[in-house]
Amino acid sequence: MSVDKKTLKRYWLKYSQSGITIIGLVIVAGFIFLALFGKHIAPYPDHIGSFVDFANASKPPSLRHVFGTDLMGRDILSRIIGAFRSTLLMGVIVLCVSAPVGFIVGVVAGYNKGSLIDTILMRITDIFLAIPPLVLALAIASVLEPNMTNSMLAITVMWWPWYARLSYGVASSLRAENFIIYSQLVGASAPHIIFREILPVCLSSILTKMTLDMGYVIIMGATLSYAGLGEQAPKPALGSMISQGVKYMPAQWWFTVFPALTIILIILGFNLFGDGISGMLGTDEK
Repeated sequence: MSVDKKTLKRYWLKYSQSGITIIGLVIVAGFIFLALFGKHIAPYPDHIGSFVDFANASKPPSLRHVFGTDLMGRDILSRIIGAFRSTLLMGVIVLCVSAPVGFIVGVVAGYNKGSLIDTILMRITDIFLAIPPLVLALAIASVLEPNMTNSMLAITVMWWPWYARLSYGVASSLRAENFIIYSQLVGASAPHIIFREILPVCLSSILTKMTLDMGYVIIMGATLSYAGLGEQAPKPALGSMISQGVKYMPAQWWFTVFPALTIILIILGFNLFGDGISGMLGTDEK
């Protein structure tokens, strides 16, 4: 299937109407590039692992080490770049699991609104939504072995209900539309209606939410890492770098400041990028 260049150009013009969304795109693109190729770009690739050089420990920012070095003498900039891969992986996996699960739960309940299936599925969803997300994630991660896989599981468990609520609202409003009724009259099955009729309508809202949620998933992962429930040493993680450096503030301020600023920049980039995607798809639907 050939790419419609006019359609791509129209979407790009809508997205690029605001210069600030371009900044978001640049930040996101840079983050993804460094996550994929960071080990080949980092000034000191061997510092990403269990490298130790006590002779250069706790050095402040300089031309040799732009972000300074940590207690082990490792280059902080290199370790920040090294943490990007796991950070990106966490965001992608959490959203790629929670969005489909939430969609299926929400759309099945919405399509069968008023039935026992609707009541059961949405009451389960409401129970998860009633618990503060961070508290739920910390509770799950704390009873599991502290590692990246379990932290992703903890975040996914508390994230899917938001997509269920979104899909439920769309599906319940569409079930009385003429094109759904006509599909039922000609004998279309429920899976056909859900995935061929309702999903295309939900898709733009789901994609927009996933883009905006990426930054929040990253900060949630950094929070679990800060609490010692995420990626474990010697592998770098932005949250654990901040946690380890807090006790040395303000003398060795660079231990904490640069990882924290990096998280802020990534979240800002995805929020700006998500706003651009929201405007682009929303405008297109009008």
